[in-house]
Amino acid sequence: MSQANTAASRPYNRWLFLGLPIGLGLLMLLPSFTRLDFALAELFYVPGDGFIGRHSAFIEDWLHDRAKQLVIILGVLVIAGFIGSLCLQRLRPWRRRLGYLVLAMALSTSFVNPLKTLTRMHCPWSLSEFGGVEQFSELLGPRAPAVEKGGRCWPGGHAAAGFTLFAFFFVWRDRQPRRARAALVSALLLGGVFSLSRMIQGAHFLSHNLWTALFCWLICLGCYHLLLYRRAALSRTAPAIALSNPQLP
Repeated sequence: MSQANTAASRPYNRWLFLGLPIGLGLLMLLPSFTRLDFALAELFYVPGDGFIGRHSAFIEDWLHDRAKQLVIILGVLVIAGFIGSLCLQRLRPWRRRLGYLVLAMALSTSFVNPLKTLTRMHCPWSLSEFGGVEQFSELLGPRAPAVEKGGRCWPGGHAAAGFTLFAFFFVWRDRQPRRARAALVSALLLGGVFSLSRMIQGAHFLSHNLWTALFCWLICLGCYHLLLYRRAALSRTAPAIALSNPQLP
């Protein structure tokens, strides 16, 4: 195995990588964040007409369908690369990293539907405040009885297609930091564009998409620790020093 694959990983600030996302999650549970959700949704809502992007062909066809298809194609290429690494010698050094991408991207998109089914949160366009018939319920509060049907709007599924690219940041952070930063910015921009487009349509509140970003980040970070992160090895001279100095603790 090459030295590049066995070298220790770059250290990182756990308060930044782990503490900040968890802090954001706690912040989003506060009632004041719900007020922010509604204030932002009102910017895209016209009484009597609905949300300004609800019937936008550009948002629905390009920012929703086609953009998501491109991410799916990228995922298929990653899977093909991993399968190829099992057979092709030139791809073998990439096997662990490709396997990481397959696992992280799969988990970053597959958690959405189970949570939608579990939480039954309604979309803004379904709420009475925005021309719908359903009542709003807090994430951790009891669900109001559905007038038509239970909601399936938390967390944001389309945003996950963008934020799943966090995985590429972790693939490159130890060996190619400049490329890793570009991947991080790309994931934030793509996930942000996907999130904003769905907010304009009335499909999600801001917090729905931020929760998605949080989950995708933590999933990619966890998979990174499981498959790619390598701690610095202890000095090989330490045992010899200990043997030659028995008085050392």
